[in-house]
Amino acid sequence: MTSREQALALDARDPLAALREHFTLPPGVIYLDGNSLGALPKATPARIARAVQQEWGQGLIASWNNAGWIHLPRRLGDRLAPWIGAQPGEVLVADSTSINLYKVLHAALQLQPPGRRVVVSERSNFPTDLYIAQSVASAQGGELVLADTPEDIPALLDGRCAVLMLTHVNYRSGRMHDMAALTRLAHEAGALAVWDLAHSAGAVPVDLHGAEADFAIGCGYKYLNGGPGAPAFVWMHPRHAGRASQPLTGWLGHAAPFAFIADYQPAAGIQQFQCGTPAVLAMTALDASLDVFDAAQALGGMAALRAKSLALTEAFIAELDARVPQARVASPREPALRGSQVSFSLPAEIDGYAVMQALIARGVIGDFRAGEPALLRFGFTPLYTRHVDVVDAITLLVDVLATEAWRRPEFMQRGAVT
Repeated sequence: MTSREQALALDARDPLAALREHFTLPPGVIYLDGNSLGALPKATPARIARAVQQEWGQGLIASWNNAGWIHLPRRLGDRLAPWIGAQPGEVLVADSTSINLYKVLHAALQLQPPGRRVVVSERSNFPTDLYIAQSVASAQGGELVLADTPEDIPALLDGRCAVLMLTHVNYRSGRMHDMAALTRLAHEAGALAVWDLAHSAGAVPVDLHGAEADFAIGCGYKYLNGGPGAPAFVWMHPRHAGRASQPLTGWLGHAAPFAFIADYQPAAGIQQFQCGTPAVLAMTALDASLDVFDAAQALGGMAALRAKSLALTEAFIAELDARVPQARVASPREPALRGSQVSFSLPAEIDGYAVMQALIARGVIGDFRAGEPALLRFGFTPLYTRHVDVVDAITLLVDVLATEAWRRPEFMQRGAVT
């Protein structure tokens, strides 16, 4: 167990402490939900205002060229590439994770022979991934097959499997898959590997080339702090360039979009995965957030972020064990298997949703995920989360449980977003 004074001393020695000053964090709030929505970088409002008032307001349509709007998808992709183990020119920022997943699953299935149409995933994968996979596989005469546990995945990689589709860090438990090992198993079985990096990018090390992955997608609004509904990203291994084709053949995925010819001709490489016009204001916000990652790179990069993430999650688990004995940690205790979050369940007689609402009322913001078991989930963004936040959050959790404050009627009321 760590005292508050010890936690403050750790924060004083934290080499990444200065990064917190890049964010707007409301006083009195302990924000442990960056795995759902990242905090606002202080530079973002002014950057968006400039895009609105100067680039749009004064530059008007000329800003597609003069302000470089048309190049934002590739430019942001190049900025993001080093953080996911990709190379310049391989990553495109566009659309949403769901749309990009639809694109890459279609492309992966089209690369396989007609007898291979099974997509393998795990039952606890994020629902949108499963829904998209069901749709794509069904449309191509295949099916989605789900593993009940991570250990069941290898047995499903048989001669019918076309694609292994997994989220690198599981959204419920925070368990992190061994991307390289599972990709290798998929390839040995003749399947391709598609990875969702929504809960990885910006928080844990990712090496797409080192793992020999085939396709990857991810979102910009969690650990990347690009704002609500921020554009997503998509990556394809260069070995598939010229062979893969995606189904949403929009004009900016054309080899010559401003030739305005009637027949579609795909652009080379990742550019064909762009569909429609870039969401300039949303991309501007993401661009501002990536400046913080430039600052992080100068302070040790992903190695430093991962070290701090592990220290924070390790401390949170230790505090739970010592002070909240009724909690059952659902996240891996082995550091190598844990992403940048900790999830836990409470006994059935305690309403986990109401506990989370009571915590939020006290300024500790995490989130709740229904299921078996229902989980209270806390994300640790190493760019701005402190060691003292861990201690203070657990202290308030202990109080909520000891006083049974969660039983108040207002904490039982469920909103549209839980």
